[in-house]
Amino acid sequence: MTERFEEQRPRLRAVAHRMLGSLSEADDALQDAWLRVDRADTKDIQNPAAWLTTVVARVCLNMLRSRETRREEPLEAGGSPVADTVVDPEEEALLAESVGLALLVVLDTLTPAERLAFVLHDMFAVPFDEIGPMIDKTPAATRQLASRARRRVRGTAAPEADPPRRRRVVDAYLAATRGGDFEALLALLHPDVVLRADRAVVPTPEPFRITGAHPVAKGAMASMGRAWFTTRVLVDGRAGLAMLRAGRLRLVLSFTLSDTDGLITAIDVIADPERLREVEVAVPDDRA
Repeated sequence: MTERFEEQRPRLRAVAHRMLGSLSEADDALQDAWLRVDRADTKDIQNPAAWLTTVVARVCLNMLRSRETRREEPLEAGGSPVADTVVDPEEEALLAESVGLALLVVLDTLTPAERLAFVLHDMFAVPFDEIGPMIDKTPAATRQLASRARRRVRGTAAPEADPPRRRRVVDAYLAATRGGDFEALLALLHPDVVLRADRAVVPTPEPFRITGAHPVAKGAMASMGRAWFTTRVLVDGRAGLAMLRAGRLRLVLSFTLSDTDGLITAIDVIADPERLREVEVAVPDDRA
């Protein structure tokens, strides 16, 4: 089975990455899966590829479930996540972009069972009758889980009044932040723009707030590093930004635009886990 595992490794790694959203955790899952395969009696396995996919999927499912029992990892002062110790940030960012960072963000909002059903069926064409036993569900119930996940990915909020303009502004904001283009960012901000952030972003007694285009732009420049793990998504049906790191949704940015000149008048940064669970995040139509 060793040769079969190595033959299937690229596909198995892809399954694990989409299940977990994290390259380092995907590699950990493959290592765990290999140990299980090495100890198993495989002489009667008729479909090694399907069996290996099941082993990896079960490992990932256990890892996803363990996430829900752990407290959220804290953010460093200024909103940067605690550094990962075993991940190559550049490789992680490139792989996330190749999959679709917006999709990975939304996948993190699904339950473990929903994510398993959606990823295996919709992304890897695994039949529902093979997925069901992994989560102790009938094929029909597994189909419903995948359908529910699909609706979450697409979003249910009503479309905004002017999506093209908002989309352009949000994309320009992200591009300026990634590129460190202070003047381009400044041109997007209303002179009296207000940025509000909850205590999970900035640990202050009161919710953090800064006002003015220059201070807000300087704060955005400080987030250049995490901008590569940030993508445009729909936040409650409106174009916004979300940051994924180490497979977890870390924060979202919601924008308010002026009706007259289209400049950004307010930015709300949400990182508190309870507040994040109340936000509907979906993949934009142009990135579905």
